[in-house]
Amino acid sequence: MPKRLPRSRITGPTTRSSVRESGLTVRELRHPQVVRLSRDTYLPRALRGDLASRFAAVLLTAPPGAVLSHLSAADVWGVQIPLRDRDDLRVHVTVTPASQAESRTDRRLYRSDLTEEDVARRWSMPVTTPARTWRDLAAVLEPPALLAASDQLLDGLASRRELQEEFLRRPSGRGCARARRVLPVADPRAESPMESVLRWLVHESGLPAPELQYVVQDADGVFLGRADLAWPQQRVIVEFDGNVHRERDVFVNDVRRQNRLIAAGWTVLRFTSADVLGRPHEVITEIRRALGR
Repeated sequence: MPKRLPRSRITGPTTRSSVRESGLTVRELRHPQVVRLSRDTYLPRALRGDLASRFAAVLLTAPPGAVLSHLSAADVWGVQIPLRDRDDLRVHVTVTPASQAESRTDRRLYRSDLTEEDVARRWSMPVTTPARTWRDLAAVLEPPALLAASDQLLDGLASRRELQEEFLRRPSGRGCARARRVLPVADPRAESPMESVLRWLVHESGLPAPELQYVVQDADGVFLGRADLAWPQQRVIVEFDGNVHRERDVFVNDVRRQNRLIAAGWTVLRFTSADVLGRPHEVITEIRRALGR
């Protein structure tokens, strides 16, 4: 019987020097249960999918004063970014303009001056504040994804005034035009990132702004349903159906609700990500036709 391999004694993010200081040999870093993120950053393989552990590992060898920012800051604050390259696992970090450090396989570096007001601590790590994160995201996201991020940030993480003040602090530079366009449209009532993407599509088409999470009642005040997007005057409802709507119980409830709404005289249009991303012009054409425009 082959000899059983002992468990790795590496239990968290580490570097070569840290391993030596702990009394272990660098041979521990070659254990199958340890994965190398970059030249001198290591992590237990079991923690590779854990964001906090991966972020902490990258910060171990980051320059002094490095702060989690951009997409990684969004992750820390629980903001879901749609249309994102899920294969790109680099940690986004902002360093001082004078830093000589470079991006590498495990990190994407940005150079910018950060004040104390720009930085918070979360998960025991330095991270840009929600407002600063929003302004940074405006430099790297397209408007639909930025709207999704803005909607979520306004839902308890930052006020509209804080985002406006952040924009006024940096009214020029990359992303300023996107920030200016997107912020007036942002709404914390949005319930999913792709719903926000769909709403941006409607906004860009020039159609009138819909009511979000509109509660529909019949003539007797009986609740019929709640709509993602609604134009009450035209009695038109638009729904975004994500993956959860494929679950049997959810699907059954959706069908029953749709039947109630149609019976009450409402037009109900339902779209998926395949529609919003693959046939956006047809989506707008169908909405426009339903609105009589």
